[in-house]
Amino acid sequence: MKEQILELLRQHSDKYMSGEELCKRFAVSRTAIWKHIKDLQEDGYQIEGVRNRGYRLLAVPDLVTGSEIRNGLQTRRFGQYVVDLKNTGSTNVIAAKLADEGEPEGTLVIADQQTGGKGRRGRAWYSPGGTGIWMSLILRPELPMAQAPQLTLVAAVAVSLALTEIVGQKAGIKWPNDILFEDRKVCGILTEMNMESEEINSVIVGIGVNVNQELHDFPLELQDRATSLRMVTGQRLQRAAAAQRILEQFEVLYDLFLREGGFAPIRELWKRQSVTIGKQVVAQTPRGVIKGIAVDIDEMGALVLRDEQGQVQKIYSADILLAPPV
Repeated sequence: MKEQILELLRQHSDKYMSGEELCKRFAVSRTAIWKHIKDLQEDGYQIEGVRNRGYRLLAVPDLVTGSEIRNGLQTRRFGQYVVDLKNTGSTNVIAAKLADEGEPEGTLVIADQQTGGKGRRGRAWYSPGGTGIWMSLILRPELPMAQAPQLTLVAAVAVSLALTEIVGQKAGIKWPNDILFEDRKVCGILTEMNMESEEINSVIVGIGVNVNQELHDFPLELQDRATSLRMVTGQRLQRAAAAQRILEQFEVLYDLFLREGGFAPIRELWKRQSVTIGKQVVAQTPRGVIKGIAVDIDEMGALVLRDEQGQVQKIYSADILLAPPV
């Protein structure tokens, strides 16, 4: 009922809603309404109560709750069902468990804080409370297994386009999935697949975005390579609104990816946002270090590299370092 009262106050934020009217709508006592209002106020919602007039919503806190994510969200599936957590180890772990239990595609797990956030290759992802978007989305694509890794690239395009729109300057993609502003990382994406009898059962796409941190909020070892939307814009942003825009972009591109049967229609969008193509790179691959110029990305999402001997190499898995031109 608390969420229903909040939604009603949102819809009528230009006027007071009397306690009597709320009682009638929900068939409860004034005391019950008052308790729910107090709970909302304790959550950070600024609700004014005036005797003989009622209640009015004045301001909304920066929360990443289901109520805030769904309010105004323009998607059909992504984020329409939300599991929101104050604190968790890893949203990817929770989402994988929910996927195994049968939760539908588009289910979103989002946390205010993670204590065990994960990056690629088992690295930790710094996820302090009240500052960022730490979320994981359950997907159930009908795809050949070989195409599943391309979902990371699709997610990267969606996030980069959303953040470009929010900030007003280009958010670049460093292959395969790091999102950068001015060579500093603002977002990481971790995709994990669950298979069953050689078929994809679910794919969990974890997205971590630094939103409202200032430089001193990052550990010393990250301060020379991390950034946040606040550091780029100079302004605090509503995390739920940013998460909404990412979900909306992602659903559009995901549906295109499935409809067209692969990464090819997303490829040009990826290249447009790329800060890798045309750069000298160092690729730390499982078979060794390869240095050269990144010249393209192919239809399967592999990075095409012309090495120092002039040979064309295709990189499917690597850590990429952008090197200064030589």
